[in-house]
Amino acid sequence: MGQMIDFSRPDGRKTKGYFAQAGAGRPGIVVIQEWWGLNDQICGVADRFARAGYNALAPDLYEGRVTQKPDEANHLMTGLDFPGAAHQDIRGAVQYLVAQGGKVGVMGFCMGGALTIGAAVHVPEVSAGVCFYGIPPAAFANPADIKIPFQGHFANQDDWCTPAAVDGLEQAMKAAGRSPQLYRYDAAHGFFNERRGDVYNADCAQQSWDRMMAFLGQSL
Repeated sequence: MGQMIDFSRPDGRKTKGYFAQAGAGRPGIVVIQEWWGLNDQICGVADRFARAGYNALAPDLYEGRVTQKPDEANHLMTGLDFPGAAHQDIRGAVQYLVAQGGKVGVMGFCMGGALTIGAAVHVPEVSAGVCFYGIPPAAFANPADIKIPFQGHFANQDDWCTPAAVDGLEQAMKAAGRSPQLYRYDAAHGFFNERRGDVYNADCAQQSWDRMMAFLGQSL
């Protein structure tokens, strides 16, 4: 449904992303990859957003590199310039969608969830954020600094984005006067990814999608 395109970053450099178009004047959503890279599953999420009426752009943060191996994925993620990804690649994607017309939100999974929080804090053109099981270091982006509508989906069986970390995010945001929509699922980290049979939970994935659609419909 979509296709790879070139778009400009704020620094003027060109980068690539997968763009699934719903039409001019439609709201936009930037889809941020997991640590595996811009793979078919993430492109499929962008296509799903387009079918739901959103112009969706998934920036290729690894510049063409994709893996199915956890060790290699960890190497790629730890080598990523997170501030550069937020301020340049993701902001460039947001600005590209703003030019299509309509408000723009950002969402992502795992590493992309952490970068969603980063974008919600640092990218001024973002109107809403939806995070799936990812929290960045507070030194990069403090969730308490999010001033836009924010929704989060987290797994109770998660040894990275742990329930305690989610509690800390909620407490920090509420202490700052924010009112995030946070949902916790009796599922494993990665429960939305239908390509991962070891962790995929169809019921939780559908419930989180429905909640996200309602939230984005109100926020964008």
